Amino acid sequence: MEYRELSNGVKMPLIGYGVFQIPPDETERCVRDALEVGYRLIDTAQAYGNEAGVGKAIRESGIARDEIFVTSKVWVSNMNYERAKASIDASLEAMGLNHIDLMLLHQAYGDYHGAWRALEEAYRDGKLRAIGVSNFYPVRLMDMCAFAQVSPMVNQVETHVLCQQVEAHENMNQLGVVHEAWGPFAEGRNTVFTNPVLTQIGEKYGKSTAQVMLRWMIDRGIVPLPKSTHRERMAQNLDVFDFTLDKADHAAIAAMDGGHPIVWDHASLEVGAGLLNMIASAQLQGAKLY
Repeated sequence: MEYRELSNGVKMPLIGYGVFQIPPDETERCVRDALEVGYRLIDTAQAYGNEAGVGKAIRESGIARDEIFVTSKVWVSNMNYERAKASIDASLEAMGLNHIDLMLLHQAYGDYHGAWRALEEAYRDGKLRAIGVSNFYPVRLMDMCAFAQVSPMVNQVETHVLCQQVEAHENMNQLGVVHEAWGPFAEGRNTVFTNPVLTQIGEKYGKSTAQVMLRWMIDRGIVPLPKSTHRERMAQNLDVFDFTLDKADHAAIAAMDGGHPIVWDHASLEVGAGLLNMIASAQLQGAKLY
């Protein structure tokens, strides 16, 4: 495994295993398989509903806790100081861990500045080894970095060959924030797995299109979070450290960029309205902490 150093000196694996949309009753088995084939970064979230399975697999893995990098995220219904603070403890309890390696704010909606203060406090208390954000577009990330006492160390956004986040990536580099990619395979949309450009590049190196996409991100300094429920594919997705793409490969892939998200556009009014409605509903109903 190779690592990327965060701004506070903490080292994060250069590729991780994501558990988004993995049912809670399958999560423990999937995370156990991922750890056994070599993953050391596991990415979950309060909203995924599977933190407990992640924690159980980690605790029973037999792998030293300091060798595993665990990420979770504060959901929008907890996006203020008090609720975020309580939700961090709820996540720790759900996973049965005494610290989380990286905690992110899941969305840039609600009182995210208040929620960030809760992350800063938990970071200083040693509950969190690193803190960051998710789905924060450049202006939101700049806003957070400008006013935070502890600047975000990571920003996790939709990134893949069809949405390359070039401007956002440059912005993160300027701010000293590590770029992490959710949806690195574009969830298979637009027949990306059979794309002729990626297929030709893969044939040159004896690699699959999935491996080409992951290597393309790693070459750019982006930390991808591939997901699979199949052990064989988990291992294949991890087998990307024995080759690098050349300039011609990168140029060919750069031409594939559509310039905008295709899985979930967090900057759209439709998505924003839905998330804000979730926050309002949680406040009115006193919804439970995820």
